Amino acid sequence: MAKLKKNISIGAIIRISILSLWSLLVLLPLWIMIINSFKARVEIYRSPLNLPTSFDFSGYLSVFQNSSFLLYFLNSIIITFASIALILLVTSLASYAIVRWKNRIASLLSVFFLAGLLIPLRIGSIYLLQLSKTLRLIDSFWSLLPIYVSMGIPIGVLVLTELIRRVPTALYDAARIDGASRFGTYLRILLPLIQPGLATVAIIHIVLFWNDLWFPLILIQNESQRTLMLGISHLFGQYQTNWTRILATLTLGSFPVVIVYVLMSRQFIAGLTAGAIKE
Repeated sequence: MAKLKKNISIGAIIRISILSLWSLLVLLPLWIMIINSFKARVEIYRSPLNLPTSFDFSGYLSVFQNSSFLLYFLNSIIITFASIALILLVTSLASYAIVRWKNRIASLLSVFFLAGLLIPLRIGSIYLLQLSKTLRLIDSFWSLLPIYVSMGIPIGVLVLTELIRRVPTALYDAARIDGASRFGTYLRILLPLIQPGLATVAIIHIVLFWNDLWFPLILIQNESQRTLMLGISHLFGQYQTNWTRILATLTLGSFPVVIVYVLMSRQFIAGLTAGAIKE
């Protein structure tokens, strides 16, 4: 018994040490970004890890007074959350159909969706640019919508299909006896049960879309249509860079992702661990 307790304590110490180190690696860049957003450029170079000797809010004032931050921020909010809403709708319906249909077509559809995980969408950037021109979506942030939705469908189907398979068939039968349609069963029975999976898919993709620079850089030139990351990229100068302003912009721009994660963290963890323990 003493040996078992010793092994457990050593294992716990190792786990705590690993998690502490990982937390430090994650929090250190955030710490550097936030504290340096209140420093002058010279002080950033001199002591990047220390607290500012005096808080300088010029970077934040410059963000709101001398840039289109609010416009870029709004563009990113619209395209990110519109993409996630469509991804959740499409993937939940597709996963519901794949699980409920017991035939070869459903299996082929599942393989088709999951094949998207093997193909990086960026390799088709030239063809996506040509397609956007054909659809007259070029130079608009709406050109990102079909790209982001296609990026999110494979992961969404993978996560939600496994969750839906764990829903007891008796619930569907009971809903049918009560007169519920297929869509009514999906809306009233299934969606509340797969909320952890929906939260997982949403959080994964909000980080991916919010921080994306590749496709906005290719598809958008008009300043009024720029996303936040694309707008920040134009703050870097050729000969010198106002790091205080850039770090202030990054700090403000990181708030939506942090807020969404804090509000949905429990469901996110539940979605990631769903199916890990058999009841």
